[in-house]
Amino acid sequence: MKIIRHLDTIPDDVRGSVVVLGNFDGFHKGHQKVIGTAGRIAHEMGTTLSVLSMEPHPRLFFNPTQKEFRLNSFKTKAHLLEEFGVDHFVVLPFDKEFASMSAQDFVMDLLLKKLGVLHIVVGYDYCFGAGRGGGVNVLDWLSKQEQFGLTVVKKVMDQDHTYSSSSIRTIIESGDVRKAAERLGHWWHIEGEVRKGDQRGRTINFPTANIFLDGYIEPKYGVYAVRVIIEDGPHQGTLDAIANVGRRPTFDKEDVLLECHIFNFSHEIYEQSIKVEFVDFIREEKKFDGLEALKIQIEKDCITAKELLSNSENQQSYIPAPKLANHLK
Repeated sequence: MKIIRHLDTIPDDVRGSVVVLGNFDGFHKGHQKVIGTAGRIAHEMGTTLSVLSMEPHPRLFFNPTQKEFRLNSFKTKAHLLEEFGVDHFVVLPFDKEFASMSAQDFVMDLLLKKLGVLHIVVGYDYCFGAGRGGGVNVLDWLSKQEQFGLTVVKKVMDQDHTYSSSSIRTIIESGDVRKAAERLGHWWHIEGEVRKGDQRGRTINFPTANIFLDGYIEPKYGVYAVRVIIEDGPHQGTLDAIANVGRRPTFDKEDVLLECHIFNFSHEIYEQSIKVEFVDFIREEKKFDGLEALKIQIEKDCITAKELLSNSENQQSYIPAPKLANHLK
């Protein structure tokens, strides 16, 4: 997948593409339906599939001091889109000039003139342009005037709920990462570089790999059964682990940290990038009277985590949905 950040460097094979518009934070099952629909259209038209998004997220642009809300990092999003079979990921800077662009100029100048789109695919609630003044009704009118294709994907539901990033954020903040995985279609995960901490875990035989939650929504503080994925280096692999997210009240800390104790693992992986998949919630974070009390509780938590991770339901691969090529066979 090619990542394109500037409109003056558009490859020839992007022009004439089927383009999906949206932010796709989390890349949940609703998003997968939208992009899957676009993929089938691209296949039928014999052309490429592109996704167009903005960075930073418009919500962060208009309110840069707000609490972080993203379900995934740019790196994770790009990886998920590539796994799903997207050919081009066009990422444009959302700045003051872009924020003031009218809905009509967005379509006429950017999508048609610069990208040369043949067909646009959006979700039912897609909005765009200055003040979010454009919606699917504007796109429909322009598609008829300018003779480009348009597909609007209806609301994707499962029983009594609609797949949405906002509802999944609420679920993660409640700690129910298992339900979040069901709605995402893949394990919710955090990627980051392992940082050196206080190394207190080593004193009680529970060393941890620590990463900050920079750029991610904070899940409910507490202990989780997780899997740690090391993708590079001599210790690469998928490893069962237990993790604590929070401020470590036993040690009167204030910064929020994700600490992972990997089972049967004694290697140093400082400054390596790891992925932490959240499988299930074990308990809330709490303050202990001392290290011995903490150690006893961690031993119990490890037993619980191993049981959860060995559960057949938690063994299934919540990998992003199959590549589009497989859908079309």
